[in-house]
Formats: sequence, structure tokens, C-alpha cells
Amino acid sequence: MKISKLNIAFALHLIFFGLVVSDVLPRSLVLYETIALALYLIIAPLEDGLIFFVRCIPLFIAIPLTATFDNFNQWRIFSGILFLKFLIFNFKFLNDLKAQISKYKVNLYGKVSVPFIILLALACLSVFAADDKIIAIKRIIYFLNASLTGVVIWYLSKTKEFSERLIKNIAIPTLIVALVGVVQVISTYLMDIYQFMRVWGEGIQLRQFGEQWSYIATHVGNTWFAYYGDQLSLRVFSLFPDSHSFPIFLLLGLPAVFAIFRSVRAKALSVGLLFLMVILSGTRGMWLAGAGAILWSLLILLFLKYKKTPQDRKRVFSGIAAYLGLFILLFGVAYPIAASPQFLLSKPDALLLQRRLRSVLDLGETSNAARIAIWKASWESIRQKPLLGVGIGNFPVVLGQDIKLARAGSSAHNLYVQIAAETGMFAFLALLYLIWLIIRKLYHNFIETKGTIKEVYAGALLITIPWVLAYLMTDVAIFDERALLLFTVTFGLLFSNSHELEKRRDEGNR
Repeated sequence: MKISKLNIAFALHLIFFGLVVSDVLPRSLVLYETIALALYLIIAPLEDGLIFFVRCIPLFIAIPLTATFDNFNQWRIFSGILFLKFLIFNFKFLNDLKAQISKYKVNLYGKVSVPFIILLALACLSVFAADDKIIAIKRIIYFLNASLTGVVIWYLSKTKEFSERLIKNIAIPTLIVALVGVVQVISTYLMDIYQFMRVWGEGIQLRQFGEQWSYIATHVGNTWFAYYGDQLSLRVFSLFPDSHSFPIFLLLGLPAVFAIFRSVRAKALSVGLLFLMVILSGTRGMWLAGAGAILWSLLILLFLKYKKTPQDRKRVFSGIAAYLGLFILLFGVAYPIAASPQFLLSKPDALLLQRRLRSVLDLGETSNAARIAIWKASWESIRQKPLLGVGIGNFPVVLGQDIKLARAGSSAHNLYVQIAAETGMFAFLALLYLIWLIIRKLYHNFIETKGTIKEVYAGALLITIPWVLAYLMTDVAIFDERALLLFTVTFGLLFSNSHELEKRRDEGNR
């Protein structure tokens, strides 16, 4: 059987990634591999390039350009290449834009573009209000850079063939990071905490993200452990910088895993693995949002019944929603893992996970109390600067902290509050409007999409996207590079309107 160039390129990068992060190969080779991959993306078909990019989202490495600048990630170059290639070969330098719009009957200025334009405009204006304007400008460039592949995917996913191919390939990085999470859990039984920090903090994470992040994670702070007195338990973070962005990535990739497995056993094992990793991330906001996802699913089922939705659609959604019961049951599996003697330390109190679960609603618990204090300070800042906020990327100013601490986790611990604090109340309202459009689009896609893979994917997204949006009331981890990239990919698929084009073709064939 002939192996495609895409699979060869991916296999080589996967091997290279493993050799670099395990320190078999020096980081200095990353620059040369980046050049080689850039050439591949230029030569390969655009569709293959996008598939490669999506597969590699959690596997991209920071390029050590200089001794003091070693955190510029490969994806930032590759997304630019794919976007430029898209403009050149699909729009012929934009000269035939009108013909393309006529051909696909696409309204580039649809409702969903309105909140994005408003958010971008307000982000740009907030630069003038920012204490550190350089940081603000860098933040805008970062978001624009991350959105480039989403635009290309939005355009190409109008065909059923490519959208289904993309969905299948989203499952690959999702399962990879889940399996790495399993390896990470196993490693806690083979080494003490100091060895673990050397391997993951000073080793793997340094070679993934650069020396600045490695120093922050090992000397300033991280979210890798749950502490109760002298006891500690791993909060799984896999190939991510923290244990918050990791479960977001898993939930965004979960619909693709649902869609590709047909057998009940394979689906239960793969979905169960992802749910278990979400639980073992120790992210309490994600657990609480999971309870909200169960309630949300029940409301959707009632709404489907009220709207007299065809029985097959209700059956598909109820089948997907039933797996949320597995999420609850897996706390029973996570319990002995959390209670086990990790890092070669005994745990006299075996109720660590139970105590962490109970602390979700304990307002006096240290982390919860700190969040409440941050929210109060944020709303006071919003009251004082309601129009443009403190400037995008300048949130630490709200707390009277050094702006450089943003990378160390200084945030509002609430996406919606952070956007209001950084870019003002009008941006907050634009975000709420965008969320309404997303929820409405999720529902319509599920109702109108044809084909088993896309139907199941749309149905699962109708659960996992609201789950993530609910979780973001306690965190801003969606801004992490890997989580943000998969979100833009998902967003491009969501708003591609491929089902509408299929419907028009069906009507034209009658």
C-alpha cells in the first residue's frame, strides 16, 4: 500500500518531536526542521497542508532563534504560509473574489463577522488605553495569527469531502495528547516530585516552549499539582503548559472521536479515555461545567421534542448525550488513581479527590476566594474604564501586577470578565452576541447536516462547545496556543455552511 506524502511528513515530524523533547536530538535542529516543513507546506496541496497542520497542533515546537528569543513557535510561520497560499491559489491575489463569491454564494459579511469586526476594532482602540502598548499590539497580532488557518478551513470545508476528512484528522492529535496524559500518570509512580519536575519542567516543557516558560513553570508557578497539606496529586497536563488548556483541547476534539468510531466498544474506550483525562486534569471548573453540560443536554432533548424534530435526530443526540453518564462513572476510576501513592510518597488521607470535589462550591477555599477577589477587582476596573478597558493583554494592571506576569497566569479567571476589563463593555456585549450566534449555529448544523460523520460531529459539538463556554466562566485557558488553534479550526468547520450548499445542490437536482 502506497503511503501518502502527508503521512510520511507527519510521521517524520512526530518522530522528530519525540527525539527533541526527550533530548536525543538538540533543539538547534528545530530551525532546520521548520524550514523543511515550510517547504513541504508550500509544495503540498493546500488541503494536505491544512490536515498536516491540524494533526500537529499539540506537536509544534518553539524555535530557538537566539539565546534570549527561543519561544517563537513553528505554527506561527506555518499558519501564515497556509493563509498566503490560500489567497494566491484560491483568490488569485483577490482579483477573482467576486467570481468566488458568486460561485459559492457566500456572504462574507454575514452576521458572524459583525461581532468579530467589533471585537477587533475595540481591541485595536484599546491599545491607546494600554499601559504597555507593545504587549497590546503583540496580543492582537497573536490572535490574528491564530485565526488564519480558521479562515482557510472555513472556506475549504464547504465541500463535504474535505470537511469529513478534516473531522477524522482532528481525532488524531486529540487521542495523541490523551495517550501522553496516560504516560504522564504512569511516570508519577516511577519518580519522585523532583525528578518529575526535572523531566517535565526543565526538560520536556523547556524543549517544547522555551526557557522563559520553563523558568515560570519551575520557579514561579504552575497548575500541575493538587495540594492538600503534605499530600499532592498530579493534575494531568500532557503536552500542554497547564492543566486548564489540556481538557479544553480534549473537549474540542471529542466530537471528532465520537464521529470516527462506529463500534460501541471502540467509542466507549476512546471517549472514556478522554473523559478520564478531563477528570484527572483536576480542573474543578471543568467538572462543574460537566454537570452543566448534563443539564444542557436534557434541555436540548426537551427542545427537540417540543420542535417535533425527526426521530432519527433525537436518537442520535440522545445516544451521544448518554455518554455523559460515563463521565460521571469515571470519577470512580479517577478516585483510586488520585488516592494512590504518586511521586513515591504515601497518602495517609485517601480522600484527596473527594475533598477537591467538595471544594468546588466552597467559597472559603483558597483558590475560590482568590478568584472572587480577582473578579471584584476586575469589575471595579470595568466601572472605572468601561469603554476601552485597560488595554488588550494588559490585565495584570487591574491587579496592580507586572504585565509580564500575564504569561505566568495573571488573569481574570473568567474569559468574559477579562474581555470586559481589557477592551471594555462594548466588547463584552459583542462577545455575548457572538456566543448567541455560535449556540444557534450549533443547533441548526445538527438539525440540517447530512452524513453520519458530520451529523454525529455536529451533535457532539452541541454538547462540548457549551461545556467549554461554561468552563470559561472560571478561566481564560482558551487563549493558550494549542486550545486556541483547535478552537479556530472548530469555528471554521462550524460556520462553513457546507450543509446549506448540499441542500441547495439537492434542490437544484430535483
